[in-house]
Amino acid sequence: GRHRVVRSCDLAAIMKCAAIALALQGATGLVAPRLTVKSSALNAATLEVAPATSEALQTAANEARGLAMDSIAAAKSGHLGLPLGAAEMGAVLFGQSMTFNPDDPTWVNRDRFVLSAGHGSMFLYSWLHLAGYDIPKDEVANFRQHHSATPGHPEFPNSEHTTPGIEATTGPLGAGISNCAGLAAASKMSAAMFNTPEHTIFDNHIFCMVGDGCLQEGVSAEASCFAAHEKLDNLIVLYDANDVTLDKMAEFTQSEDVGARYEAYGWDVITLTDGHDLKAIYEAIEEAKANDNGKPTMIIAKTEIGRGIDEVAGTNAAHGEAGVAYVDEARKNLGLPADKWHVSDDTYKFFADRKAAQKASYDAWQATYKAWQSANPDQAKILQDGIDGKTPSEAELLKAIPKGSGDAEATRISGSAIINDIAAAMPLYISGSADLHGSNKNYIKGAGDFGADFGKSYKGRNVYYGIREHAMGCIMNGFAYYGLFRPSGATFLVFADYMRAAVRIAALAELPVSYIWTHDSIGVGEDGPTHQPVETVSGLRAFPNLDVFRPADYEETAGAYVGAAVRTDGPTALILSRQNLDQTGTTSREDTLKGGYVAVKETGDLKCIIIATGSELQHAVAAAKQIGGGVRVVSMPCMERFDRQSDAYKAEVLPDSCRKRVAMEAGVSTMWYKYVGLDGKVIGVDRFGFSAPGDIVMSELGMTADNCAKEVKAYM
Repeated sequence: GRHRVVRSCDLAAIMKCAAIALALQGATGLVAPRLTVKSSALNAATLEVAPATSEALQTAANEARGLAMDSIAAAKSGHLGLPLGAAEMGAVLFGQSMTFNPDDPTWVNRDRFVLSAGHGSMFLYSWLHLAGYDIPKDEVANFRQHHSATPGHPEFPNSEHTTPGIEATTGPLGAGISNCAGLAAASKMSAAMFNTPEHTIFDNHIFCMVGDGCLQEGVSAEASCFAAHEKLDNLIVLYDANDVTLDKMAEFTQSEDVGARYEAYGWDVITLTDGHDLKAIYEAIEEAKANDNGKPTMIIAKTEIGRGIDEVAGTNAAHGEAGVAYVDEARKNLGLPADKWHVSDDTYKFFADRKAAQKASYDAWQATYKAWQSANPDQAKILQDGIDGKTPSEAELLKAIPKGSGDAEATRISGSAIINDIAAAMPLYISGSADLHGSNKNYIKGAGDFGADFGKSYKGRNVYYGIREHAMGCIMNGFAYYGLFRPSGATFLVFADYMRAAVRIAALAELPVSYIWTHDSIGVGEDGPTHQPVETVSGLRAFPNLDVFRPADYEETAGAYVGAAVRTDGPTALILSRQNLDQTGTTSREDTLKGGYVAVKETGDLKCIIIATGSELQHAVAAAKQIGGGVRVVSMPCMERFDRQSDAYKAEVLPDSCRKRVAMEAGVSTMWYKYVGLDGKVIGVDRFGFSAPGDIVMSELGMTADNCAKEVKAYM
């Protein structure tokens, strides 16, 4: 049955709903849908909010509106609609319902709030300032300016921005709510791994605010289905349902019943007909927090976009900065004084008192945590290492991976053993796949499957994402944002394009995420050009701050996995083959971490350098033997790592004295000219492939040792 919450003081409306429910029951003989009436006038069991608190929160809401107006007007840029329309929700979240400590903004058991509609960033900055986070009023006023702590869209703390209280980099709509599915999953996993009957360390909630744009983006549907299926009832989404998008009123582009859609997914849905009613918002959030029925909650709050600026309120003109022209009059109507960025002493005192009350709860948690640490020293070390972002060293992890068999094998097969060595050494390393564990070969044996049903457990370290690649990327980011886990996830390389938006944000936010993308080239064979990536690897290399490894054999795969697992300042892509590759005996797991190195040293005067990567290294090594002693073979498993090496090292591997250079890769050629020069040669695949056995496709398109030798000889 559908659960609709009606919030109204209108007795006639309530009785009408009850009559409809009874009529349904009488007409069909079925049990009527569950109807819960929440009314301050009629239901004595509802949670009470003291009038003084309501007054303080309403004052804070209007002052938060003023901060947004003043900052956006000063910047002559920004989005007024959400900060003004959702102010009451902000007041309840930060003034009553969420658990956090502004003096310890990364406290591991804090509630997380993600503004999925990131364009409304002044909403978040205003409330973080009022709540007592280290965002001074000068930074609020410095909105969207160079080097400010208040950039145009919220940015997760990284080497560029350290704004406290930002839980996720948002802006691309739909990403934030999808990140929250990952945050909620990480919270469930943390509780399952570390809570004991005597000590509760993790019991937090994940809050998210979305708009119509977030819910129109397909990724939000993917992630919302995942959240419902895995029973993430610690996830609470507030839908700022203002019936407006940027271009038009929302009805111009959408007509579905969002609440019914989410109920069909398996969510609890609460509808607030007045999304500015502080008491109703508070009751809805508290109801959602108390929910332990295995369903995430969506609170649909019907709001007025741009509330407070009468000239644009309730229209799509309120979305951006069009209302700036009317800000001075709007401020007067809200009762704000003439001085800009005004916050009253009473509001600061209200939040100071709230901060003190939160600190008492925080201190009680710290006492519980210390007792838990004493009782569980081994688990405590694992958790503290996660909090500190501590991993084994590269050398330690390389040592933990045994030597390979020496037999020819696909690098995805090599990876299937290596990922288990990594997981054994790193208890918070997790894996997952978009319905392709059997093909990607990235399952962590004995670690269990994450989830609620079908024999799964929230302790499980293998996540089944379903055929939801975009959501997988966002959920992995959510795991990383949570701050404990080292997430990895897999699919076919050609489907990396479904994930690009999430990969880009991971690179921007410097998240330690690993992508395991298999079936890496035209060597896929029979599935044909739809599944044979030729441009994909180069497209990924174009991302700043994404390390892209394409290893040639077992040894390089070991080095690549280690590089991904210990990296702390950004994501890593592992590009692995479907087909078997020779173990050349010339590779090094240690040198793989340098990105490029000499795999075969010339035995005479250096006349030519062949640079190769992945499955083409075996051909380059064989070709060098055919050509003779003046040829050096350089393996280039990771361009990005090689480019970060010292100039001296790069010159040692690729000396300027040798300008005869040939690169070989079963993909588009453009990227390689930075190494071979415009006078160099690239043996690549600048076309789509075709359906045939993989070895035939490779041969027809020139990816063989014989062709490499032929091309190099002709070039020399």
